[in-house]
Amino acid sequence: MKNLKIAFTLFLSMFVVGLTFAQDWSNTARFKDDNAKIGLPASGEKRIVFMGNSITEGWINTCPDFFSGKSFVNRGISGQTTPQMLVRFRPDVINLKPAVVVILAGTNDIAGNTGPSTLEMIMDNLISMSELAKANQIKVVLSSVLPVFDYPWKPGLQPAEKIIALNLMIKNYAEKNGFVYLDYFSATVDERKGLKKELSGDGVHPNLAGYKIMEPLAEAAIQKALSKK
Repeated sequence: MKNLKIAFTLFLSMFVVGLTFAQDWSNTARFKDDNAKIGLPASGEKRIVFMGNSITEGWINTCPDFFSGKSFVNRGISGQTTPQMLVRFRPDVINLKPAVVVILAGTNDIAGNTGPSTLEMIMDNLISMSELAKANQIKVVLSSVLPVFDYPWKPGLQPAEKIIALNLMIKNYAEKNGFVYLDYFSATVDERKGLKKELSGDGVHPNLAGYKIMEPLAEAAIQKALSKK
């Protein structure tokens, strides 16, 4: 009887979590209060929003100094794919009236976090986010996906070549449409076409050393975007 009660409790907990996920699939509520609190930019403020997944979320946790004292807003949510980001793009980016959005996304799509996804499907979502930003006078920085040799939570997908192909698609699209392409890949890739071991603990997420390589690249890309007419 005791084991039955434990099993039922676990089932009920999983059901509630699943129901919550189904009701807010894109986790739009995650930053609802924070967005309301920060309000609109002050006069003359050049706000920058970082939109992404766990790599973006982990950035502010690992390197809080990079975000403090600047008009940098971190809107990364762990595990997210591009369709989820597209759904929350208006409340988490457009409504905050930034000057620039830095989009880093796509690796979780390749990993299949929310189901199978082709590179074309990923690009469709990145293009939609970029077009929404442009329509709202927000400058766009499109980041390369960081290299991955294998996903520890879903091994055997052989993502390296897919990431290289996706990055080429992102780069070509950015150049064709006047957006800034931010190349993290070249500075972090190893001989296996994965993330350098000294820059990550799991081969996917940057550690402190990894973020320290990314920071000046991001800042240079932001300045380049701000200088565009």
